Order: sequence, then structure tokens, then C-alpha cells
Amino acid sequence: MKRKTSGGRVLKKILAVIPTYNERENIDNILRRVLDVDDRIHVLVVDDASPDGTGEIVREESEANERIHLLCRNGKQGLGTAYVAGFQYAISKTYDAVVQIDADFSHSPEDIPRLIRKAEQGADFVIGSRYIKGVNVVNWPLQRLLISYFASVYARMITGMPFRDTTAGFSLIRRCVLETIPLDEIQTNGYGFQIEIKFLAWKQKFRVVEIPIVFTEREEGHSKMNRKIMLEAIFLVWKLRFGPKCRLNQ
Repeated sequence: MKRKTSGGRVLKKILAVIPTYNERENIDNILRRVLDVDDRIHVLVVDDASPDGTGEIVREESEANERIHLLCRNGKQGLGTAYVAGFQYAISKTYDAVVQIDADFSHSPEDIPRLIRKAEQGADFVIGSRYIKGVNVVNWPLQRLLISYFASVYARMITGMPFRDTTAGFSLIRRCVLETIPLDEIQTNGYGFQIEIKFLAWKQKFRVVEIPIVFTEREEGHSKMNRKIMLEAIFLVWKLRFGPKCRLNQ
């Protein structure tokens, strides 16, 4: 039986969750631009004790702006746990939805209103997709582009998910989804997290849709992608396909 979803209710309170580690060059601008796109948006920065002082910058900003919030963690704990912490914060503060967005401007904050509109038209989980209309990636070397594209194809083939961009990191998720999926049981902590969270929402029969975006490689700072993160994602899809989560809500 199809799960009862939000039915496109208007979003009144939205939390943009931004995980950070050494994003000093970007943090001021990303905060300003995210907050400027819609007055309903607050920002939660989840900072993993950045040695470059990212957390201190956000703390100062939060003291001057009640729409900015900071969660400091002890050391580098990873992308997946940062988002889980952000999701739990959003639930506890009764936000209607969460936006996942990177600090490095690889996702354009000006695309957030498009995610919101799609959710208010009835979607529970809106993916900002790089691959739903061709390949919309700027400034990536060919090798990295091919790895990303075929990783999404691979994840789609193994798990059965119908989405073109299973590894996308830019999305809007309604609170009803976050309250339903087992956040405490998330297995992955790297970029495989993006595959797992979509899989869990899909298996719970929420309405997950994609809209096209243009992804632009960061101009400041350094990418957090590494071999360990890639291997985690490769093995994750088999766990999802044949593990207990595959049988959720069946």
C-alpha cells in the first residue's frame, strides 16, 4: 500500500544543513546567499572542529543573526553523521523540511526555491539531479565525471532505484520522511550516505522526484572525496540490495 504523503502542504520552516570541514573561504558567502533566497530558511552549519576556524566564523555570524545555527563536533566525523545530526536537529526544532547543500558552491543556492516549489507541488524528497537531462557538470576532469556518472548507474542497477542521480548531494527532504526512516541505523558515513538516504525513502514509498540542476566544481578549498569513500559506496549498494533494509515496508 502506498504511504500517505504530505500532499504538497506549504513549507513554513525550512532548515538548510551545511556540513563543513575547513570551509573558511566559502562560509560567509554561502550563508548569505542561502538566507537571501527565501525568508523561511534557517541554516544549520555542522562543523567538524575545522582547524581553519570555520566554526568560529559561524559562531560570530549566529550571534548576529537568529536564522544561523551552529553544531560543533569533536573532530572530523564524516558527512553521513553530520547530516544525521542535522536531520535530528530539524526534527527536534519542528522544521517542515531540510535542504542538503554543500558549503563550496558546487550547488547553487539560487536553485533552492525550485526544490521548495516541487515539494509544495506534492513531492516528499526532491533531488537536485546532475544527470536527469544529459550531464550538467562544470569544471570536473573527465575521469571524475565518468566515475560519478557510472557510480549512479551502478547504484541504480544494483538497488533498483529509478533515479538518475543516486549520489546527488543537493536535495530537499520533508520532515515526514526523516521521522519515518531509521536515521540511527544509517550504515554509511561518506558519500554513500546519499545513496542510502534515497534508498530508505524510496523503500518507504515516499514520493521522490528529480529536478535538473547544474553542478559546478568548487573554486575555493579542497574536495573531500577519497578512495575509502568510493569503496564504501561500492559495497553499500549490495548491502542495500540484499540486506534487511531492502525489505522495508514490503
